[in-house]
Amino acid sequence: MQKISKPLIACSLLIVLAGFKADKTKITTPKIAQQKIQVAILLDVSSSMDGLIDQAKAQLWNMVNTLGKVQCSNSATPQIEIALYEYGRSSNSVKDGYVKRINDFTTSLDSLSQNLFSLHTNGGDEYCGQVIYTSLQQLKWDEGADNYKVVFIAGNEDFLQGKLHYITACNLAKQKGVIVNTIYCGDKQTGIAEHWNLQSECGTGTFTNIDANAKTEDIPTPYDSAIYSYNFKLNGTFVAYGANASYNYSNVARQDELNVSNSKAAGIKRIKSKANAKVYKNSTWDLVDAKSDDKEFVKKIDKKQLPDSLKNKTTAEIEKIIDDKQKERAAIQQKIVELNKQRDEYIVKNTIKNAANTQTLETEIEKIIKTQVQKFKMTVQ
Repeated sequence: MQKISKPLIACSLLIVLAGFKADKTKITTPKIAQQKIQVAILLDVSSSMDGLIDQAKAQLWNMVNTLGKVQCSNSATPQIEIALYEYGRSSNSVKDGYVKRINDFTTSLDSLSQNLFSLHTNGGDEYCGQVIYTSLQQLKWDEGADNYKVVFIAGNEDFLQGKLHYITACNLAKQKGVIVNTIYCGDKQTGIAEHWNLQSECGTGTFTNIDANAKTEDIPTPYDSAIYSYNFKLNGTFVAYGANASYNYSNVARQDELNVSNSKAAGIKRIKSKANAKVYKNSTWDLVDAKSDDKEFVKKIDKKQLPDSLKNKTTAEIEKIIDDKQKERAAIQQKIVELNKQRDEYIVKNTIKNAANTQTLETEIEKIIKTQVQKFKMTVQ
């Protein structure tokens, strides 16, 4: 019998083991990071800007609805984060250039709405360069080059006020890949004279002007009462959990009321946003959204965090209740989408064409977003 050398046996064994290991090794596809849209809204709150603040309250939901229709090149929906700053209030810190961060980047739209409605005007100096620079420094801007990162600064008075020159802010914006758009509240030529048309100095941003005192037109339609009714049903599908469950749940209806009190159009647009599960999410306090994000969430949560009605139920029973709520919510949201489509068509047919030419914060931000997202291989559907 021919003897087989030990080195040959060892080599063969290694080959067999290597082959066995290769067979058992799973080929994993690296997870592609979700694209983001990060928006910082910088609002002048000096005494002459009451109209701007009212428009900002109204335009929030139109902006959200526009962003909610954005699709990435892979048909995915980008993650949307919005931050809010005020500038020009004399009661804010002089050291900080009268600039104040109202909220960091957030996905909590109810919180953002609440903060907008808390804004009020008060005379002061408007340091545009300072508020842009501060927002670029303080906020956690994503480093990804394929994310749409944008600043909208709106106000009036000369853009050159303050010790920090806007060129310093613009240079930082370029470094971070953030687009800066300026919106002057007043006549376009006056805005140019007051240095709001930054052009290439601040990258590829846009300069435009608005009538800050223009009011959103409320056009009643045959679909409004049905939309309000379905919104009431939609609110009934939230299952609040956590220490602030009661507050967060009641705040949904509170923000509904505040927006309707501002204008019926704003109220309807908020409901339209709430019907889009991709942009209106409350995973931090709503069990339905939390389970949608994490299928194992109910199994992980401490039952002390649950509402009293669920604490004594089994995990399987809780999951069944949440799944039923999710199906109910999806059906309601679909009805709201259909009714809003009919409402929009009705308004187009019954709106005087000349009235649509008024430039407001709402119309201009929508136009800018639709154009700029294309640079990041995103489209508005």
